[in-house]
Amino acid sequence: MLAFAHLSGMPSQEHISLLPFRTARVADGIRCANRVFRKLLERTCGKAVLRAYSGHLYRFRLPSYTSRVNTNPDPRQEQDTLQSASLSPEPIAAPVGRWRVFAFAAAGVLLAMLFVGTRTARAAWQEIAQLLSLHGKPEPASANVLSEHEIEGLDGMPPQSQAELLLERSINHYRGANDQIAARVESWRGKIKLDDRLNNLFMTGLNSDDLRVRAAAIEVDIASRNLEKTSATVDRLEQDARFGEQGPRANALWDIGLLGSRGIEPERAAQIILASIHDSNVNVRYWAVEALSYLGTDDSISPLLAVFHDDASPMIRERAACGLAQSGMLSEKQRRTTVPRLLEFAEDPALDPETRKWVYQALRDITGQSLPHDPAAWRNWYNSNDASWNPVTHDSM
Repeated sequence: MLAFAHLSGMPSQEHISLLPFRTARVADGIRCANRVFRKLLERTCGKAVLRAYSGHLYRFRLPSYTSRVNTNPDPRQEQDTLQSASLSPEPIAAPVGRWRVFAFAAAGVLLAMLFVGTRTARAAWQEIAQLLSLHGKPEPASANVLSEHEIEGLDGMPPQSQAELLLERSINHYRGANDQIAARVESWRGKIKLDDRLNNLFMTGLNSDDLRVRAAAIEVDIASRNLEKTSATVDRLEQDARFGEQGPRANALWDIGLLGSRGIEPERAAQIILASIHDSNVNVRYWAVEALSYLGTDDSISPLLAVFHDDASPMIRERAACGLAQSGMLSEKQRRTTVPRLLEFAEDPALDPETRKWVYQALRDITGQSLPHDPAAWRNWYNSNDASWNPVTHDSM
């Protein structure tokens, strides 16, 4: 698959951030990482008692004793306090016949309880296995709402910590996170920096399948770059974007693209960026194409298609394909409009094999269809669907 959102050349490294998860106390003092085990408790209620053992998953025992609340902080180290009492000081002899009847009856009851408990446990585990599977629709772990406690604590945090927390919450689609970012981002300007942690969150947000999360990441980047979202900033950047040395020019093009995506003179931003997409310097062209894809306007689509088909550099052609298919700020509906031209590219015998491969990858990313690298197959699919197809998204899986 194309590295559609990799921004090589930026002063950053891409890492995987492992985000902490919460635990919640449920019945009998057992702590669970998610609601799956709560379901297990409900399914086995009255038939078996859930018991944790260090180094193992959960197993079942018959409810011979009343379960007590576990006071040990680690539920895997549960220790039962079991009490037993002998109520008969002298054993009472029972007739042999009666003893055998009693023994058989007790064994039958025990086997029946084991059978019922095993069936219940198996059914409960099957439900757990289904929930824990890597397949199927997303399974919520908890209510994704920014808590009042977190909101109240934000004012006591430095801007850097505010940005980190809220961008992480935005990435995880917490309701209220983007509202808080919008309300606070101006106060962060010049006070936050893309250190390792915030840069990792920024890159994760920029690669999100949700454009609003990408927008939140862009807002954080603009604040870290100490850019005012004004026309005066575009005025200041334009000189470098058109005539600066390679480094300042690339930075100015990127900044103008981000500002345009946030509604700061997008038409003017497009004209400044378009002046550089055919520059003789490959690095300037690279950042012009990146900036154009993040500008995300309708007018950026045709130039990106032309660069994808015609640019002399494979790297630039690939970046244009990425911007059209997956990265940047084009919406799903905007990307759909490129399919007819991409089908023409697939049918073009003059196209080199590498670019043709990127055409098919772009078609798959835009449409969600897995068809062979055959222009006739794609054309037949498109004609038979009459453009009434829906792409595969996380909500439709």
